[in-house]
Amino acid sequence: MGNLGPTELIIIAVVIILLFGAKKLPDMARSLGKSAKIFKAETKGLRDQDADDAPVQQQPVQQPVQQLPPAQPQPVQQPQVAPPIEQTTQNKAANN
Repeated sequence: MGNLGPTELIIIAVVIILLFGAKKLPDMARSLGKSAKIFKAETKGLRDQDADDAPVQQQPVQQPVQQLPPAQPQPVQQPQVAPPIEQTTQNKAANN
């Protein structure tokens, strides 16, 4: 899709000439050139201004890395289980 052959470029050029007219094309090209020249000068001025405004870059100060002690495995706690409920003679009689 992005490959334009010579025939496609010729067709595009003919359509542009028909749309804008042969007399207007030199004026349009001239104004486009002036615009590009102004744009280039402005971008160069901004780059120069940024270079003047930028402070002298210093190397960042590296803070010492805090070493953590090695991890100690925590003892695994067994879940607490309630002791079994003893059935009394009354409970045995009620369940039967």
